[in-house]
Amino acid sequence: MFRQGDVLLVPIPKEAVPPAVRALPRQSRDGRGRLVLALGEVTGHAHAVVGPGTLVRESNEFGPAWLQLEEAGRVVHEEHAAIALPKGWYRVVRQREYTPGSVRVVAD
Repeated sequence: MFRQGDVLLVPIPKEAVPPAVRALPRQSRDGRGRLVLALGEVTGHAHAVVGPGTLVRESNEFGPAWLQLEEAGRVVHEEHAAIALPKGWYRVVRQREYTPGSVRVVAD
């Protein structure tokens, strides 16, 4: 497993990727050519993948996302050290926090 701030990347075998994932829309790259895993609502900083890869996610903020790297890549963030990732599939999990009356994704 790999963690950078409030983002956890869990390596999974290709066979564990649900078939419906392939039908989900592909995440487009931002203006800097990165696949953004999580965008900081407060700072505007981003946990992002640089290099070739595909990111698919369900439409809601609590929904899971999956990352496919066809070759090694890196996760970068303005306030964290970069993390090298080997090629493969990853489930992308955002950290959540409980506040009285709700559960929400951690704000960066």
